[in-house]
Formats: sequence, structure tokens, C-alpha cells
Amino acid sequence: MSDLEQRYAEDLAGTLECLDRVMISGTLPGICYAQGMTAWLGRAGWRIFDYPRFAQPLREAIRANAEALAEQAGIEIEFIRKAHIRKEDRVQAVLKQRGDHPGLVHILSAMETCPTYKPWHDKRTQRTYLKPDTGKCLHYYFYFIDEHLGLCHLRVPTWCPFRLQFYFNGHNWLARQLDRRGVGYKLIDNAFVQIDDFAKAQSIADRFSVKRLHQRLDRYAKRFCPVLKTFEHRYHWSLMQVEYASDLVFESPTRLQPLYEALSRSAIHAVKPDHVATFLGRKLNGHFEGELGNHYHTRIKGTRIKHHMAGKASIKMYDKAGRVLRLETTANDVSFFKHYREVEHRDGSRSMKLAPMKKTIYSLPLLIARMRSANGRYRSFLSELESPTADPEPVRKLSAPARNGDRHVRGFNLFHEADHAALLAIARGEFQINGITNKGLRAVLPDHSGSQASRLLKRLRLHGVIKKVGRRYKYYLTRFGRSAVAAALKLRELVVIPTLAPAHAN
Repeated sequence: MSDLEQRYAEDLAGTLECLDRVMISGTLPGICYAQGMTAWLGRAGWRIFDYPRFAQPLREAIRANAEALAEQAGIEIEFIRKAHIRKEDRVQAVLKQRGDHPGLVHILSAMETCPTYKPWHDKRTQRTYLKPDTGKCLHYYFYFIDEHLGLCHLRVPTWCPFRLQFYFNGHNWLARQLDRRGVGYKLIDNAFVQIDDFAKAQSIADRFSVKRLHQRLDRYAKRFCPVLKTFEHRYHWSLMQVEYASDLVFESPTRLQPLYEALSRSAIHAVKPDHVATFLGRKLNGHFEGELGNHYHTRIKGTRIKHHMAGKASIKMYDKAGRVLRLETTANDVSFFKHYREVEHRDGSRSMKLAPMKKTIYSLPLLIARMRSANGRYRSFLSELESPTADPEPVRKLSAPARNGDRHVRGFNLFHEADHAALLAIARGEFQINGITNKGLRAVLPDHSGSQASRLLKRLRLHGVIKKVGRRYKYYLTRFGRSAVAAALKLRELVVIPTLAPAHAN
């Protein structure tokens, strides 16, 4: 349990960590790239320039299948002509009349961009083959309610290479599991505002089965994409986008609102780029060339703060339904996260090393663990940042002299640039992950010599800000150190400087 949960334990109905939005891509391994499709046509006896003639009957088969499924379910296929029309809104309107029992809910169609191939003859090499291309084709969106996953959809293009896109929401899946076990709950906008047994719900959420998900993906690919039987491969399923949410569910909006306002106000100013890297389990160094930043966004149903890194991963804070404080990590590229695994090298040898996570759906349990840890680091940061009554005691203790035998060691002055730079340095993200060393400290404080860095480390130890770990010359912030540094920087950046700024301007 984090400090934030302990501090507001009396106001909480419960806590829950669960998958949220999950987008999965399905590709046919033999034909999902131009060279593979070229080879497949050759084996099947097709000329390369007859590729459109080969693909045309497959497009008609998908259309015929969609029309047959619509007729069987007693629904009409709705064509979306304008891009600004939200498909989810149309589906929700149908659900209000239909109900939430399992089965096909609605079929939407739209002309959208898709990857494809074009025949090409190279006059220089006299080779004829397919080249990657981009075009537009009709896509079908099959919305259905699965008895285990809840509301899902499968996007099926009508042109080769038939790359599928599957969506489900972890909160909808959990709601179905709670229904089966007779556990009462209230779900609003993909957020549980009440569950009769939060501990049981968490236990269920932790047992999500990727194997069962794989079986369902194969079943729906076969049902909604009949061209599958033309090719000798099964679909390969990869993670496109995954969101993992950690929710603190409050008993009343009046309890959450003042906390959220304080946290959001502090976070938008206090979260620095190295903090974002720390939350997401990465070390920020000079080789990083991507974009890092914070965004504060006002939505119809509340506000959102988003900290993003390189467009591949982000961490967000929401107020959901006025009662849920949600911390959510999103992976737009699963390979952003790294872990130790066996890697095969070009020479055929294998070794264990830190490597990007594979995108297969079977990486989902490991990805969940990484994202859950990211949410935990963000929650810890917020619990140190949050202080309903800006207690000055940690700052007072930090600024007071410390005793070293018969000698006194001076405290830290927030308005002394050297002391301020030192506090900023030890709060850096890479130090939270890898620890503080003399060499590392000198890298971020280039004006410090080795002996000066050693004296600074000793001074921080005497004030209880850092502690030595094991027999190595490596230090980590203590619990008091995290609180004191966060409080000191918060007071300087959010209180003192804004207060003095107008006077200075005059």
C-alpha cells in the first residue's frame, strides 16, 4: 500500500489495477510483406501483374460474408461517410436499444487507408515482383459482445494483405467475470466506482489468460475474415496499444476533488523529463533524441495530465466519474519496455541480455508487470508531492545544521544556487533507478571535483537524505530524503517563486 492510499484510507472504497484499452494487430505471416506475397503468388501459379485479379474474389468473399452475418443477426450494415462521426457513439446508441447480451451488435463500414502491394517490373534486373504501397479500401467494423471479453470489435479490410485489428477493454472483461461470480459492482465509463469485493476483483484481474484470448482471436478471425482458408497460415497476433490502469476509488466526489486539484496543479509544474523516464522505467541520457513533455487537457468528463516519452509510451492521471483517481500507463510501442531475455545473434549464438520486449500477445503478462510498476512509481512520486497542509518540518530539518561528532555541518539553503542544484541532481530519474554515485553526481554537477562530490554525499548522509546500500559506494534517497526534497522543491517552484515573481516584475 502506497503512502497515498494510507493517507486517504478512510476515504477510499477500494483500489483496483486492471487492463484498460487493448488494441491487437493480426497479420498473416506468409503474405504480410511484399516479398512473401510475391513468393506466395509464384507458388500458387499466379502472374505478378495478375495480383489485382487474384485479390478481387477475396474482397467479394468478405463483402458477402458481412452481408450474410448482418442478415442472420437482423441488422443493417451502416456506412460511415464522414470521418468526424465516432463509431463508438453509434454503437452505444444501438446498445441502449439492444441490451448487453452476447452476440453481434452492429456492423459499420468505411473507406479507409490500408497497406497493399503493387506489381512492379525492374527493367535493370528484369525481375517482376510486388512493391509495398498504400491505398484505400472498404473496411468492416464488426462490433460484438463476447461472453468473456465483453464489448469488442474486429476491423477487417477488404483488400490484401488483410491486416486485422482487434479491440477489447480490460474493465469490460472484468465486469463479465464479476457477473459470472455474482460479485456486485457499478461501472461508469470504464471505471468501477463500486465493487462489493475489491480484493476478489483484483485477484480475478491478475489471472487474465492470454491463451484464452488467443483462442478467441482465432475464432473471430475465422468467422469475420473468410479469406483465411485461402492461405496456409494462421494469423499472428501482436500488441499494438495497451493501457494499464491503477484506480483509487473514493467514497465521494467531495473527497477526491480537493486531492486531485492539488495533485494536478503540482504535477504539471513539478514533473521534469527525467521523472517521466523514471516512471516508465527508463534511464534518460545524452543519446535520447525523442520528445518528452507534459500536457494538461480539459475533457467533457474531467481533466487529464499526460506525461509522454518519444510517442512510444506515456503515463496519465485522470479524475474518472468524479470518484476515481486513475493513474494509467500506455504503450503505443511495446518494444519501448525492456527486460532480460534470451537473444539470438546473427551468428546463431544465444545469450541473455537486456532487450526490447517482443510484440507478441504472449508478452502481455510481462508488459502488465512493467506498466504496473510504472504506475506505482508515479503514485509514489505523487504521494511525496501531495501535502494537504504543506508541512514545513522536512524542509526545516533539511535546512538545519547536522552534527558530525564534535563538528556541525551546514544545512541546505533552497535559495543558494549550489544547494538547489544539488537537490535537483539527486532527484533525477536515473538516480532513482540506478542509485547515486560519485561519478554519476559529477556528470550532472560538472563544477564539482571528486572530493567536492564526496563531501556533498557525506553531507547528504548526515542529514538523513541518502543512505548507502550494501558494501558498494552507491546511495539511494531515504524515505525522509524523498519527502524533504519533494517538499523543498515544491515550496520553491510552486509557492515562493510565483509569489515573488509579481513583486520582481514591479
